Amino acid sequence: MKFIELTVHTTTEGSELVADVLWNYTNYGVTVCDVNDVIALQRDKSTYWDYMDDSLAEEAGGDVLVKCYLPVDIADESIRKIVADLEETKKRGEGFLRFGSLETGRREVDGDDWIDVWKKHFRPLHIGERVVVCPEWIGYAPAEGEAVVTLDSNMAFGTGEHETTAMCLELLQKYLKTGDTVVDVGCGSGILGIAAVKLGAAYAYLTDIDYVAVRSAEHNSEKNGTADRTKVVLTDLLEGSDVRGDVITANITADILCRLSESIPRFLKEGGTLILSGIIESKLTDVICAYEKAGLALVEQKRRGEWFALVFGG
Repeated sequence: MKFIELTVHTTTEGSELVADVLWNYTNYGVTVCDVNDVIALQRDKSTYWDYMDDSLAEEAGGDVLVKCYLPVDIADESIRKIVADLEETKKRGEGFLRFGSLETGRREVDGDDWIDVWKKHFRPLHIGERVVVCPEWIGYAPAEGEAVVTLDSNMAFGTGEHETTAMCLELLQKYLKTGDTVVDVGCGSGILGIAAVKLGAAYAYLTDIDYVAVRSAEHNSEKNGTADRTKVVLTDLLEGSDVRGDVITANITADILCRLSESIPRFLKEGGTLILSGIIESKLTDVICAYEKAGLALVEQKRRGEWFALVFGG
């Protein structure tokens, strides 16, 4: 079977949203080629490398390539829709997210059996003591007490593997109490809100500025049987809502976290817990100062690779 391999040129910070858009149009795989990930792994002292080409470091900060595979017979129409969705996503993030050129390229490739090979690389991902993130095509029998989050193959998968998401899931397991209301700002695939409900939250309110993410979160919530205890809204934050969170999570970029530092605390209940991630070291002080200025106290700081997560108390 023949496929069209579509390549989108973007940036590190825009790559996850670009991948989310591509996943909406394919069941056949999305890849993110980012040299900055290799550099981060090389610098992470918990990972050991025998050798890395020095020229890779010189490429850091360049284009990130996000690729997907489309059946030839529907590729033209799918690519037109993808380009339109990418432009809409870029417009929604204008002013606080860099997406790069979003230039696209295409080539025809043979499918053969690479799809099944690709799926075989995925395994249930255990995060913390209780959360297991599992792709839908793998049958998994949970151990007692495990909270399994199943993500659909045709939606964004793999977010649990990212250091920022993993840290948020670990911190949720530490701070969440049974019966809590959870708010997730910038929900993406919905993984944090779904996990929170499965860990015992009474209700999760999820927001995102990307309609593809909202559709993904709604779909995944249905798949996980949590739709009756979640609400997904296309909005920048929570304006117009009276929801208040015992726990609020926000796994987005540091610049956006700083911009929302006056808004987010208003939706945190007294004595509540705020979990932030998506923060690099150069922005760490800015984020801490912004939320301390808003009246919150830093409770915990966590690091994995180049990324930080912060916990504040209300």
